[in-house]
Amino acid sequence: MPEVRFVQLSPAVMTALINGDLAGAGAAAGTPMSRFLADEAWLWRVRRDDIRRDPAAAEWVARAAVDAVTGQVVGHGGFHGPPDENATVEIAYSVDPAFWRRGYATAMVTSLLARVNDDPRVRAVRASIRPDNKGSLATIAKFGFRKIGEQWDPEDGLEHVFFKRLRD
Repeated sequence: MPEVRFVQLSPAVMTALINGDLAGAGAAAGTPMSRFLADEAWLWRVRRDDIRRDPAAAEWVARAAVDAVTGQVVGHGGFHGPPDENATVEIAYSVDPAFWRRGYATAMVTSLLARVNDDPRVRAVRASIRPDNKGSLATIAKFGFRKIGEQWDPEDGLEHVFFKRLRD
């Protein structure tokens, strides 16, 4: 399995990505950015607004996933926000299609779960995945998540909701 490291994306990096300025985003982030990240401009608008509303969200919401050996951006990951009132976070990750089927989603989820596993603010993790996203469904199954229901997402439509307790 490859190893990934996460590079936090500041509002300045997100703004550069929204504007398609890969050089400026890379300079601000301290690592080269990818066209895949710039193509996710809708997400960076949402996450930048999240941070504007709640600066504490910056710690949780937006990171580029970088191959630890090659330094290439292979996707992005993080959480939908800080822990909620039930000490639960929702995991989020996406692999650049150019890097599918190489173990990067598993590496991202491994790293994200390690990030929250020892954090006393987090007792559980949820995930929401479209039923046609076979790769992500297979990835999340490796980590002991259990399906607890379904929801309708305005961006993605029907999603299956999964839950994993870290501690009581």
